[in-house]
Amino acid sequence: MVDTKEKIMRIALRMFARDGYEAASVSDIAGELGMTKGALYKHYKNKRDIFDSIVERIYRVDAERAKKYEVPEDTFEKSPSSYRDTAVDKIKVFLEAQFRFWTEDEFACDFRKMLTVEQYRNPQIMELYQKCLGSGPVSYMEDLFREMMEQDIGEESDPKQLALELYAPFYLLVSISDAAFDEKEAVKLLTTHIERFFEKNVSTEKMPKAHVEGKGSE
Repeated sequence: MVDTKEKIMRIALRMFARDGYEAASVSDIAGELGMTKGALYKHYKNKRDIFDSIVERIYRVDAERAKKYEVPEDTFEKSPSSYRDTAVDKIKVFLEAQFRFWTEDEFACDFRKMLTVEQYRNPQIMELYQKCLGSGPVSYMEDLFREMMEQDIGEESDPKQLALELYAPFYLLVSISDAAFDEKEAVKLLTTHIERFFEKNVSTEKMPKAHVEGKGSE
């Protein structure tokens, strides 16, 4: 059973995604829930407190997913060894999991739509959009590709360009999935893209056995 605090957060996010963060007031959220503002304030200090809880949830789930699929949870600066030891097969599976998360998970879909709606009205949300759905993921993959090249696994190229080439179809498919596009077909197209991309840009002949098997470095 969903507790009251969780219900408030989910309904607020749904309203932020539909109407925009700025447009939805605490009174609106309370009204949607059939409670008074006073009752809502027992769980959250204000609208910003609800928003911060939503962002914290997304970050926590993202870290948990990275851990599950054995890819770096932190930035390269904080954990360089994890970038050097990440297996290519783990990256492939993680990318597919990320796609399913952003297109199938209700909380994630509403969060993504909220950021899309608000990014041009609120500089802080624009920054958050980039961190979660734009330059952040690109920089993450750029660091992974750079480390592959350092180990002579990836084909010699610009790692940032490779990251852009990998993610452009990813986010195009995320976008068109919102228009009632066949989800299974979208996943199939993404999987094909990922396989072709790595076949073209990663030298399996030069790859250590651990990377080929997806076990990471010993």
